[in-house]
Amino acid sequence: MPRNVVGLDIGTTAVRAAELSIRGGHVVLVRIGQVSLPPGAVVDGEVMDPVAVATAIRALRRRAKLGAKRVVLGVSNQRVVVRQVDLPWMPPDELRRSLTFQAQDHLPIPIESVELDFNVLTELEAQGGQRMLRILLVAAQKDMIAGHLAAVSRAGLTPVSIDLNSFALLRSLAPATALSDGAEVLVDIGARVTNVVVHQDGAPRFVRILLMGGQDITDALRSRLSLEPEDAELAKLASSAGSADDPAVADVIDTELATVVEEVRGSLDFYAVQPDAVRPERVTISGGGSLPGQLAERLQAALQVPVERARPLASVRVGRLGLEPEQLAELEPLSAVPVGLALGSVA
Repeated sequence: MPRNVVGLDIGTTAVRAAELSIRGGHVVLVRIGQVSLPPGAVVDGEVMDPVAVATAIRALRRRAKLGAKRVVLGVSNQRVVVRQVDLPWMPPDELRRSLTFQAQDHLPIPIESVELDFNVLTELEAQGGQRMLRILLVAAQKDMIAGHLAAVSRAGLTPVSIDLNSFALLRSLAPATALSDGAEVLVDIGARVTNVVVHQDGAPRFVRILLMGGQDITDALRSRLSLEPEDAELAKLASSAGSADDPAVADVIDTELATVVEEVRGSLDFYAVQPDAVRPERVTISGGGSLPGQLAERLQAALQVPVERARPLASVRVGRLGLEPEQLAELEPLSAVPVGLALGSVA
C-alpha cells in the first residue's frame, strides 16, 4: 500500500494541504484543500496560537478528506536566516557533522538556538588553489519551529520533516519551467510573506524572504477607503478577476502593487552583484498575492524579462479529487508550496 504524504503550508490567513501518492510509478495528487485561519493565529509566518492552528488543520483534514497522517511542514519567515557561505571542501556527511562549528561565524544569532540545513551550490577554487564549497546555509530558530510542531501534533498528525518553503517552490515549479540557459526567478506571494528564489536548472542560487504580500492590499483598501474587512477583500478579488470598476480601489491597488514590484526588483538587484550571479531569463509567479491587478505586467515592465503564472500541478498527475474544474483552478495558484513540500518526502 502506498505511503502517502501531506505537504502542509501554514500561512498567515489559511492552512493549505496537498496529499501525494506514488501510483504506477507516477506521483499523483490525491487530495488538496485549504481552510481559513482566525486573525492573529499566525503572524508573519510564525505560529502564535497553536490551538487555533490545530483546530484549522483538523477542519482541513475533514474538508479535504486527507488520508495520510505523515506531514512535511514548511517554514518561511524572518526567523529563518539564509546565507550564501564559502567553506573548505569536504564530503557531504562530514560537512553536515561539522556544520554547527562551521556556521557560527556566519550567523547573527547564537548557534545553539537554531536548527541548521544547507544546500550545495557549487565547487570553486580559492586563491592559492584551495578547494572550496559554496553553500546556501539555512538556520531556523528552534522556538519558531516548536510552534509549528505543536500545532501539527495537536491536530493528530505526524511531522516527518521540516523544509524551507523556498525549496518547496523549486520542487513544484522548476521541473515544469526549466530553461536551457540562464536563470529563472520564482516569486511566491502569500498574505504576509513573499518568497523570492533564483535557480538555474533547479539548483538554488539565491533566496530572499520578504515580509509583504496580498494582505497588505486588503489592509490598504480598508484604511484608505474606510471599507469593512469583507468588502476590502471582495474589492481585491474583483481586481484579480479583472472586474474592478471603482477608480479609488484601482488607485490603492496600483500603489500597493508598485511596492511589491520594487521589493522584488530590489532583491534581484542585490542578487545581480553576488559572485557568479546568472542573468534571469524568466520570472514565474504564484501564490494568492500574485493575483490582484496587473502584477505580472508590471513585473515584466520593471524587470525586462518575461513573467508567467505558475502551473504547480503540471509537476504531478491529478487524481480523482472530487472537485469541479473551477475549484481546482482556484486552488492551483495557491498549491506551489504544499505540493513542493510533499514532493520532497513522498515514497
